[in-house]
Amino acid sequence: MLNPTRNPSLLRARLDRLRPTQLSVGYAEVQLKRAEWKAMKPREREAELARHVFPSVLGPERAHYIIDHHHPGIALIESGVREVWLAEFDDLSWLELPIFWRTMEFRSWSHPYDHRGRRRSYEDMPERLMQLKDDPYRSLAGMVRLAGGYAKEQTVFAEFLWADFFRPHIEARLIAEQPRRATKAGVKLAQSAPARYLPGWSGKAPVRTAGG
Repeated sequence: MLNPTRNPSLLRARLDRLRPTQLSVGYAEVQLKRAEWKAMKPREREAELARHVFPSVLGPERAHYIIDHHHPGIALIESGVREVWLAEFDDLSWLELPIFWRTMEFRSWSHPYDHRGRRRSYEDMPERLMQLKDDPYRSLAGMVRLAGGYAKEQTVFAEFLWADFFRPHIEARLIAEQPRRATKAGVKLAQSAPARYLPGWSGKAPVRTAGG
């Protein structure tokens, strides 16, 4: 949830100049969004771009940092789209860079973890969307959700929490070579009791007995 500090202003911006606020994406989801875009007719594409507003924050050097929609952003760039609408939720351009990133994280507007789930310095944050790394477990999290393994929620970076849950249990090679089998295994894991702390969990809670 964005929790904006003021009403957002709308403006047009170049996609290739937008700054990301995370280090990785699931490229399987990017490919899915590319396929959806390709299947649209010209008027449908125009309507999609008109209503698909990218939430952003104005940061140091007056660069726009998007705080969501990284996957469709990459898909649109790869599809040849140059400009999109932005909703500017706050102006933090007056902050020094370290304070800016601390503020972004405090507001849950950034995710400084790489494609292996490791915490990284904000100095490692890519400057462009096309520099984001592929995290196969983020892809798996998206595929499991689409398969009904868990429910979509508004929790910020929920898919990354699920990705980290799957990381020690399913091999990346299986995701790459047998995505359907990996997704089936992911659904089973997602509905198991150990996953009940995660947002959107839809399994059955273990029965607790008196004194147990």
